[in-house]
Amino acid sequence: MHRNLCTVFAEQADKQPQHIALVRILKGKTVPLTYGEYLRRVIHLSAGLQATGVSFGDRVLLLSENRPEWAIADYALLSLGAIVVPVYPSLPANQIEYLARDSGARVILVSDEKQYRKAIEVSKAVPQLETIVVMDPPAQLASNAVSFADIEQRGADVPDAERRFRERITQIPPDHIATFIYTSGTTGEPKGAMLTHHNLLSNVDASLQIIDAGPGDVFLSFLPLSHVFERMGGHFTAVACGATVYYCETLFTIARDMQIARPTVMLAVPRLFESIRDRIMESVTKQPSLRRRIFHWAFRNASKAAQAVRGERRWTPWLRLKHRLADRLVLHKVRELTGGRLRFFVSGGAALGKHNAEFFHAFGILILEGYGLTETSPVVAVNRPNDYRFGTVGKPIPGVEVRIAEDGEVLVRGPNVMLGYYNKPAETAEAIDPDGWFHTGDLGLLDADGFLRITGRKKDIIVLANGKNVAPVPIEEQLKTSPYISEAVLFGDEQDVITALIVPNFERTREWAKMQGLMVQSDSELVALPEVKQLIKREIDRLTPHLAEFEKVRRFTLLDHPFSIETGELTPTLKVRRHFIKQRYAKELEAMRR
Repeated sequence: MHRNLCTVFAEQADKQPQHIALVRILKGKTVPLTYGEYLRRVIHLSAGLQATGVSFGDRVLLLSENRPEWAIADYALLSLGAIVVPVYPSLPANQIEYLARDSGARVILVSDEKQYRKAIEVSKAVPQLETIVVMDPPAQLASNAVSFADIEQRGADVPDAERRFRERITQIPPDHIATFIYTSGTTGEPKGAMLTHHNLLSNVDASLQIIDAGPGDVFLSFLPLSHVFERMGGHFTAVACGATVYYCETLFTIARDMQIARPTVMLAVPRLFESIRDRIMESVTKQPSLRRRIFHWAFRNASKAAQAVRGERRWTPWLRLKHRLADRLVLHKVRELTGGRLRFFVSGGAALGKHNAEFFHAFGILILEGYGLTETSPVVAVNRPNDYRFGTVGKPIPGVEVRIAEDGEVLVRGPNVMLGYYNKPAETAEAIDPDGWFHTGDLGLLDADGFLRITGRKKDIIVLANGKNVAPVPIEEQLKTSPYISEAVLFGDEQDVITALIVPNFERTREWAKMQGLMVQSDSELVALPEVKQLIKREIDRLTPHLAEFEKVRRFTLLDHPFSIETGELTPTLKVRRHFIKQRYAKELEAMRR
């Protein structure tokens, strides 16, 4: 018998069939699904998809928001030996068409009418895409479309479906490809990373060795399951330890849904923490003077107590007393925003920033920052609940080797490293050397205690006209700690000085302008104000006094609109597409060179 993602799932479902596995939050109400029901639906969908023609090795696109049917479809397809190609629901039809063509997909599963319309458009352009399966179908379906419920019912009618399912999953070898996960394409067209059952399971097993989780835990899932971080951590790992997963209703209901689910573990990206921090500080500014003073007193003493917890200063009886009082007055209220029983967040996808980790730690909220890539299934390193160091991404996980090349690049070797990029042998050879080391493209340092710190992206290094090298990411992250700066992207190749495109925090900046008696009708008028430009200049100077003179931002342009996925500046994982921005704002950048 082979051990793979499906056998781990079936084993857990058999162990605790009555335990709640999945909970969908719908219109503020909860719709639970037990592990036993979860397995039954996977068996039926698997049999129905097989009857529809899905077979071993077929590529199938999965285009849906987070919901129980996503998870059911994933395991059903994997149980057939199919290769699942998850697709971000935010992608437009033309980008989905590229994934369909490149992967050679024959079938696509979609969530609702909006995604169905995209699938119809793609199927017209890609003849090999034969079948569309719709979870929430419209009244009328095209001839090549069928409802998810009909496929399930078809499977339920298959004689001996459960026995066939159980026999079939034991025959899937660990080195069989489970999924193509397409990289987000920050520097070029997406590439399909081929990850096996063993790749992903090695990451699940290593994660559970260092982060204690079990049936008593509740995960709240809001990051897209099409992202390898959420899929491995909030899907495969949650199942492997027998936990319960709640699915957020939308990205706009996270605050409410934390109160409903009361999670103990949650995977997130830095933007969530930045948003929560901004809301907390904005709320404080609107409080009466006495309450503001109480908050700041509590936060100062909580920060000192958190330093003592981290071993950075000594506990004293007086500090303990002040911390207890601060907790009673302020700190517990902030923890209640997460539901009140959160053990820790795990942060990935982008740099968290030491300041963010320290801010939340002061309130008793631990954020464990990690590091990984699509190509490494994804986790390479992560801080542990009892072994963490803010400002780093933790130590490598068990079984994974990390070393730093002579040029500072982070190299990774282990069972989590992908087979390669689908149909791209040259790119695969460039990424994985003959000794099995994956070249991440990231720059980093390993300290004496084995903690990894990511310092930048190799391709993003700016080389000034005088030959000086500047790593933009740490500077950008520092600038974004300003309450008035949402995004900052640095440039300077072959220039005399560093320049930046800056997206203000429009809400906070408008409030500041109003307090100064400056009235504007639009964001365009706001960024044109000389006073606002001076505000941002003061913030840049305040936040970067420690930089070398050649690293400092000397010229900047304020943009009058936020970056977005739809306009192309951000990837579906909300990373800045630096090269696209360079092209789109070429006129503004050229003006700053003069």
